[in-house]
Amino acid sequence: MGKIFVYIYNDMADYEITFTCYMLNGNIKHKITPIAYTMNNIKALSGIIYTPVMTVNEAIEYDNIEGLIIPGGKNDEQRPELTKLINKTYKKGKLTAAICAGPRFLARAGVLEDKKFTTSLSPEYFVEEKKEDPFNWDNFIKQKVIRDGNIITAPGVSFVDFTAEIMDFYKLFEDEAGKKDFGDTFK
Repeated sequence: MGKIFVYIYNDMADYEITFTCYMLNGNIKHKITPIAYTMNNIKALSGIIYTPVMTVNEAIEYDNIEGLIIPGGKNDEQRPELTKLINKTYKKGKLTAAICAGPRFLARAGVLEDKKFTTSLSPEYFVEEKKEDPFNWDNFIKQKVIRDGNIITAPGVSFVDFTAEIMDFYKLFEDEAGKKDFGDTFK
């Protein structure tokens, strides 16, 4: 059975991806699988504790990857194994999705270099925080959700649109009207 990995980490904005996971769970044949750098519990910004099922290193070795979803959050630690998993998922043409500040992980992995994207971050954020800016801002579009090939990005407040685009990626709508009705229902 294929797995859609959800990267979880301390101080992640879990609300940005729980709706997506809820809508995918039971509607697709792939298993939603939370992964982290270690098997330790993860405390999200909401205060809820999450338990990974697999490490990122184990996920890299898994052959039947069907997607990767990354939430935003305050913790921006990116280890080489996450970069490797992002690249593996992207190169296989599988869903590679990130929301809010999560696209910074995709940018650091190099997969956004020639892709249109959106994010909650801005160039000013990196100046103010004195952090290296990984984005090619020429490709930024201020929009609720952007899908460029197998990459889907969205700002954090657009989690319904993010979910709809991921559901559309997995062909869970009969047509564009069904996708619009879904968005209208949950907004």
